[in-house]
Amino acid sequence: MKSAARSLASAAASPRRLPPRGPRGLRRVCSASPEPDPCPDPQLVGALCRVLSDFRGPGHDLRAALRGFEPRLTPAAASAVLRRCRNLPVPSLRFFLYAAALPGFSHLPDSLLVLANSLAAARLFPLLRSLLSDLPRSVLPRDLFPLLFRAYARAGLPDDAIRAFSSMEGFGFPPTSADFHSLLFALSHNGLVEHAEAFFRESVTQFDVAAKPYTILISGWAVVTKPENARKLFNEMVERGVKPDVPAYNALIDALCRGGDVALAQEQLKDMQWSRGLVPDAATYGPFLRSACASKDARAALRVLDRMRARDLTPNVFTYNAVIRLLCELGEVDEAYNILCEMAARGEKPDVWSYNTLLNAHCKLKEVNKALRLIARMDKDSCLPDRHSYNMILKMLISIGRIDRAIEVWDGMEKRGFHPGAATYAVMIHGLCCKKGRAEEACSYFLRMVDDGIPPYLATCQVLRDRLLRLGLRDDLEVLTDRMRRSTSCKIQDLASVMCSKGAEETKSLNGDHEFARVNLDESQWREKWKIGD
Repeated sequence: MKSAARSLASAAASPRRLPPRGPRGLRRVCSASPEPDPCPDPQLVGALCRVLSDFRGPGHDLRAALRGFEPRLTPAAASAVLRRCRNLPVPSLRFFLYAAALPGFSHLPDSLLVLANSLAAARLFPLLRSLLSDLPRSVLPRDLFPLLFRAYARAGLPDDAIRAFSSMEGFGFPPTSADFHSLLFALSHNGLVEHAEAFFRESVTQFDVAAKPYTILISGWAVVTKPENARKLFNEMVERGVKPDVPAYNALIDALCRGGDVALAQEQLKDMQWSRGLVPDAATYGPFLRSACASKDARAALRVLDRMRARDLTPNVFTYNAVIRLLCELGEVDEAYNILCEMAARGEKPDVWSYNTLLNAHCKLKEVNKALRLIARMDKDSCLPDRHSYNMILKMLISIGRIDRAIEVWDGMEKRGFHPGAATYAVMIHGLCCKKGRAEEACSYFLRMVDDGIPPYLATCQVLRDRLLRLGLRDDLEVLTDRMRRSTSCKIQDLASVMCSKGAEETKSLNGDHEFARVNLDESQWREKWKIGD
C-alpha cells in the first residue's frame, strides 16, 4: 500500500501524501467474496460522487470529506461510485484505498476491475502497476490481464502488453490459447499488427498453429489497410496445412474490400463456396456492404442487402448503421427508416447510433416534429438517448427560437435519468446567450450546473460573462461569481476568477474599439462569435 500511496502522491504532484497503511487491508479488499448487499442508496452514491468530483485536486483533503460517510458505506455503494466516477481515475483510486482500509470493509470482486479500467483508460499505468504490485498475487483475477492487453494496445505500448502476457504465469495464471488470442486481437485491432505477428512467430512452439490466430492477424492487416500482407498470411496458413474456415475467409474478404479490391474479394467468396464447400454467413457479406457505403453507392449496398435477405442472413448493427448513414447523407431518409424497421423485424435491435443518424438528418433540416417523434420512438424501443442525441435536438430547437420545446426536452431528459454534463449545459447556455431577452434563463442553467458541481467550460464562462456585461447586467454577474466562489468544487472556484478577470473589466468599459461595444450587435453576429459546440 505504501508504494501505491507514494506513486499517487508523485503523480498528482501534491505536497500531501496518503498515510501509509499495511498490506493487510489490501489483502482483505479482494480476498473475500462478500455477499451481495441490497441495491445501494442512490442519494448516498450521488453524494459520494459529488465529493470525488469536488475534491479531485491534488491538495484536497478527500479523506476528511469522506469520513462522514463511513457508517453508511457498503461494498455495493463503493462499486457504484467507482463505476459512475470512472472518468475521475485519481480520486477513484484514493476512494478505493480509503474504503479498503476501513475496519471490516471488503470491496466487491469487480471493483478492482472497474478501478483498473479507469486508471488504464487514463493511461495512468504507473499508478496501476503500483496498486497491483501491492496486492497479493492470489487475489488478482484472470480477467485483469485481457484488460491490460487492451489498455496497453490502445495506448500504443505493445511491449508492455506482451510483458503483461509473459508475466501471467508468475501470478498463477499459465497463459492459455484464449489469452494468446486475446493479446493478438488487442494488438491487431489497435494498429499494432506488426508486433502481433512478430510475437505470433516467436510463440509457435508454445501454442498450436490453428486458423484462429491467423484469422486475427489477417483482420489486423485489414485494419491498417494492407491487403497484400493479409493475402500472404492467408496463403501461408494454407501452405502449413491449416484449413481456412469461414471466419478466416471473412477476414481476408474484409481486408480486400478495405483495400479497394472488391473484384478479388468476390473471387475469394466464390472460392470458399466452390473449392472449400463453406457456407457464407452474414459477416461474409458485411465487408461488401460497408465498401458500397464507403463509395456512396446506395444501389450496390441495397443489392448486397437483397442477396443477404435471399439467404436469410441478417447484418449486424454496425453494418446496418453504415447503410442508414449513407441513405441519410443522400437524402433518402424514408428509405433509412425502412432499414430501421427491418432491423427490428429481423431481431437486430437498433442502437443509439442508428437513431442519432436519423436525428441528425432531421436536425439539419430543422424538422422539429419528426425529431421529437424520433425521441419518443427511442423511448418506446427502450433505447435511451445519449448526450449526442440531446445536444443535437437542443441546438436545433434553440436555433429556431423554440425555447419552450427545448425546455420540455430538458425536463424530459432529467425524467429519463440522463444527467447532463458540461457539454449539454453549454448547448443551452450558449444558445440562450444568442437569443434576445434570454440572458437570465442562461444564468439559471449556469447556476444549476454550478450547484450540481459540474465545472463549466472556460468558453461557457466567457460567453455568459460577456453577454451579461454587454447587457449591463453586472449584478447578475456578481451573483454568479459569488456562487462559484462558494462552490465545494475547487475547479469551479478557480473559474470564478474568469468572471471577474481583466478581460471582463475591459469588456465592462465598452469602449468604442471593442467588438461588443456595438449595441446593435444582432443575434446572427453573436452566434457567429460564439459557436455552439456539440
